[in-house]
Amino acid sequence: MNKNLTPRQIVAELDKYIIGQKDAKRNVAIALRNRWRRMNVKSEIQGEIVPNNILMIGATGVGKTEIARRLAYLADAPFTKVEASKFTEVGYVGRDVESMIRDLVEQAVDMVKTTKKKEVEEKAKDIVEGIILDALIPPLKGTPTPHASGMGKDQPEDERELNEKTRERFREKIRDGEMDERKIEIDVKQNASPGMGMIGGGMDEASMINLQEMLGNMMPKKTKKRKVTIAEARKILLEEESSKLIDMDEVKEEALRKAENTGIVFIDEVDKIAGNARGGQGGPDVSREGVQRDMLPIVEGSSVNTKYGIVHTDHILFIAAGAFHFSKPSDLIPELQGRFPIRVELDNLTKEDFLSILKEPKNALTKQYIALINAEDVELTFQDDALERLAEIAFQINEEVENIGARRLHTVMSKLLNDILFEIPDTIGPNARIVVDSALVEEKLSGLVKNKDLSQYIL
Repeated sequence: MNKNLTPRQIVAELDKYIIGQKDAKRNVAIALRNRWRRMNVKSEIQGEIVPNNILMIGATGVGKTEIARRLAYLADAPFTKVEASKFTEVGYVGRDVESMIRDLVEQAVDMVKTTKKKEVEEKAKDIVEGIILDALIPPLKGTPTPHASGMGKDQPEDERELNEKTRERFREKIRDGEMDERKIEIDVKQNASPGMGMIGGGMDEASMINLQEMLGNMMPKKTKKRKVTIAEARKILLEEESSKLIDMDEVKEEALRKAENTGIVFIDEVDKIAGNARGGQGGPDVSREGVQRDMLPIVEGSSVNTKYGIVHTDHILFIAAGAFHFSKPSDLIPELQGRFPIRVELDNLTKEDFLSILKEPKNALTKQYIALINAEDVELTFQDDALERLAEIAFQINEEVENIGARRLHTVMSKLLNDILFEIPDTIGPNARIVVDSALVEEKLSGLVKNKDLSQYIL
């Protein structure tokens, strides 16, 4: 993916997966482009440019999470999604707010490792091929032993030459995949992970992780023999050999830079820690305001200790989201409000939006079901009138029962197609054609709309 997309290009990419929400898309596109702009500022002011964090306000299922997730993909950036309601104030049992930065760094390390492994992939493949070959036909060692006299000129001069020719023949078979199902015995490394409980009372999560890693590195690396197919051995050994070829110190340094400069943290359910959440009734033992105050220095910019090193959060982009049904953004502490200067209210989905969601996105639900059923060699098609009725029903149920946004389409589509999915391939065999029309939609779903009381529990 091109990491230098213009705001207009970013919005165009988001449009392929997310219907509507123009303002939200524009704001995240600007935020993403500003990161590229900051990295290309050639003066001392670069460090002073901080991201404009975004607060998304909207009901569930309108696209808040999907926008953030797709944005991270477009930026090729580390991305982590956390739920604010899972955090607890320091001093209580639960996750501390710094854990979201540690999660982000883990994502960054995985991304960099994947990139580095691709760079050494060909070299690793050669090494793995040699290991598999050694397991099948061990190379001869020592002084060559001549064969008995009387052999023809075309015969190998010694056992070593015969061994090499045999290995070459097997090497070709391995490369062609002819021996993928043959089993061999390989040595597989086992990670030494000593089980540890809490030591003392004042050790935080980061210190525990560092201590465990240190003790693990001190322990001797154990190996065990496993009998696996050559195909399985190739996967296992490729992972091990690729890891050996990359420089982990270089990976850690690059991952830290990547997390600091391009990382995106999506904080969902931020309304649950607002002062007036749940109508002003607080939890029995956790201070929501305390969680906000713990979160504040991270969002403002601070240093967080991780097992890979210290991460500065000044330039990490934070996107917060919440429905704010029982609270409002102004119920957050003023300091935290000030750290989310860009506020975007996402629109509730209309019937037209539901229809577009069914037809237009690259990952549209209809396209997913068509692909699933096609795996059984059965053709599935949706008529336009059926899609219109599906959109109408989903919208109606959201209005009358509970508004869960686009997620309602999953419920409705599942109810519509469950019988068909069950009958394939036993009753409905290969090469069959199934057409979903408005009559079928009415037959399967009309009862859900008519019986509102029942729908409340089923849907």
